[in-house]
Amino acid sequence: MRVLIYVEGPSDKLAMEALFASLINNKYQQGISIEFFPVKGSDNSRGGDAKKDLLTKTPITAINIIRNQSDSIVVVIPDLYPKNKGFEHETVQDLENGILKNFTQALQSKGITDNRLRERFRVFCFKHDLEALILAAESELKSLLGVNTLPITWTKTIEDQNHDVPPKKIVEAIFQECGKKYQGSVDAPKILGNARYQDIAEQCPQAFRPFVDFLENL
Repeated sequence: MRVLIYVEGPSDKLAMEALFASLINNKYQQGISIEFFPVKGSDNSRGGDAKKDLLTKTPITAINIIRNQSDSIVVVIPDLYPKNKGFEHETVQDLENGILKNFTQALQSKGITDNRLRERFRVFCFKHDLEALILAAESELKSLLGVNTLPITWTKTIEDQNHDVPPKKIVEAIFQECGKKYQGSVDAPKILGNARYQDIAEQCPQAFRPFVDFLENL
């Protein structure tokens, strides 16, 4: 089985690979390949065209893959933040429904009536950007920065963080206070590579845990 997971940018890909390294290896031993793919090659597009493409173009890509690879599953993981990119959506459910609608419309436009393809297209919508997982890995974040304490400026129920002050801005501010500049493609994999995905799921049960459950149950 091959599982292709599409995320917004390179930071997401590298961080997910680091966080799930042990699970990816275990599944590989079982004959299951788990691969992450960024929609855009530069994080400069995150929150903009990358998200729009993930919502509108990836469902079409998914159909082509699923039709030609009978043992494949395609997964799309967008962030709710920023809202209303690609199509109107205020909630995670709005976002998921919109992507599934795009997938269904793409099937219809291609004249495909095999509903079994829908079973191999999965959507998991995170409430915030990648940095929500970094805030959940607080001890690993402190270790990277070489500090014993951090000023807690975010809600402890991380997925309920105010979207006007997203996790990425909080992480950037924390790095700045420590005299460093946050670089997602470098720092995120380092932090999450030292964290346990099970612990992150405990702190992010609303949107992240369902994705973890999916991977574990493959």
